[in-house]
Amino acid sequence: MVAAAVIVLLILGGWQLFHGMAGDEALASPLVTLNRLVVLFGNPSFWENVAETAKALGLSLLISCIGGGLAGVLIGANRSLSDVLEPLFVTLYAIPKVTLYPLILLLFGLGMPAKVAFGTLHGFIPMMLVTMGAIRAMNPVLRRSARAMRLSRMQTLTAILVPATVPEIVTGLRISFSITLLGVMVGEMFASKRGLGFMIMNGISVNDTATMMSVTVLIGLFALAVNSALLALDNRMHRAS
Repeated sequence: MVAAAVIVLLILGGWQLFHGMAGDEALASPLVTLNRLVVLFGNPSFWENVAETAKALGLSLLISCIGGGLAGVLIGANRSLSDVLEPLFVTLYAIPKVTLYPLILLLFGLGMPAKVAFGTLHGFIPMMLVTMGAIRAMNPVLRRSARAMRLSRMQTLTAILVPATVPEIVTGLRISFSITLLGVMVGEMFASKRGLGFMIMNGISVNDTATMMSVTVLIGLFALAVNSALLALDNRMHRAS
């Protein structure tokens, strides 16, 4: 707790220092940002934007984590197939996502579908790769046990492969959450007229640094809280395994 308090004080001190150097036109002060955040909390339209972002993030995570996890299990269960596809997926993920943004807009247009697609584009492959690695690193005794018990592929998947990879799936979820949130924010900045990402871009366009900083801080605190919870769950799952 003491270390966390020191870090917070250092961040606030540095923030105030940069504000003093840059001025209100470039960076709102911590106090002004807090006051604007209080005002936003009382504005119904702000909560509509929060709901828009939450919906986009929820759908993106659902597709990324369930789809990516399932794809990782299915591909990882086939060693030859995973050896061929894993380098391909790693190379594909290394492509800067911004370069694919025009294609996303062409396929999905402006609005929710584009945001969900861009968020999923960020989170799907990491979730799949983590799950594939977990399947490949799984104790081979489990596979031999499944064959000895004459389990079907579906029974092997549900009774052995998925339970054995739960700790790594939680790790993948933690990683996927962070970059999916990033993808959704980028999508809202350039392909939406609603959402927290749109509010940040709108604040930049009209030089409303207080709104820009307050929304950015809110998103940062949300990401920190969720990541901390997932990290605690991740550590607990790995200790239990």
